[in-house]
Amino acid sequence: MDIATIVIIAINALVSFKGFEDRYFFDKYKFNIAGIQRGEQARFVTSGFLHADLQHLAFNMITLFFFAGYVVNNLGTPSFLLIYAVSLLAGNFLSYALHKDEYHYSAIGASGAVSGIIYAAILLDPSIYIYGLIPGYIFGIGYMVYTIYGMKTKTDNIGHDAHFGGAAGGLISTIIYKPSLLQDQTLTVVLLCVPIIVLFILIKTGKLNN
Repeated sequence: MDIATIVIIAINALVSFKGFEDRYFFDKYKFNIAGIQRGEQARFVTSGFLHADLQHLAFNMITLFFFAGYVVNNLGTPSFLLIYAVSLLAGNFLSYALHKDEYHYSAIGASGAVSGIIYAAILLDPSIYIYGLIPGYIFGIGYMVYTIYGMKTKTDNIGHDAHFGGAAGGLISTIIYKPSLLQDQTLTVVLLCVPIIVLFILIKTGKLNN
């Protein structure tokens, strides 16, 4: 496994465990609209390293562990890190755009960044199979469908809408790095765009909040 992936997983674990034990720390660095509008812009980044609980942390890090290697092997470590960062920020910027008038709104998690890496990996190697059974693009689409459900039900503190911003960030970044994917993997690009388009329609029609 690439050293950059190890470092990212370690930072997520350290920050998350600190947040589990220290509520003040958790509240200070989570994504929070009121805090950001007070000028605490660092929350756009720091919230991406906090998690709701051990299960949330484990799911994100195991998923990252599985997909990161495909991006590193195809594009190299610097590009992997950039896609991770762009996806994290894109996810949180989308969250801010959707909730900027909800001063109480808070969220945490690396899901936006991980979504971007999932999309990047599937674009770069559509032959990926999860546990040897599930095609990667099916997993990617399923991940987004689960995200729509989480956004609609709003039963937890996880930043589900950041998944979409992250996925879009990963998709666009990867295509910028390797434009030939538009021609070589046209069907995969279209399939991965479907849940993003569905979300856009749900937001525009107001059905996401019903």
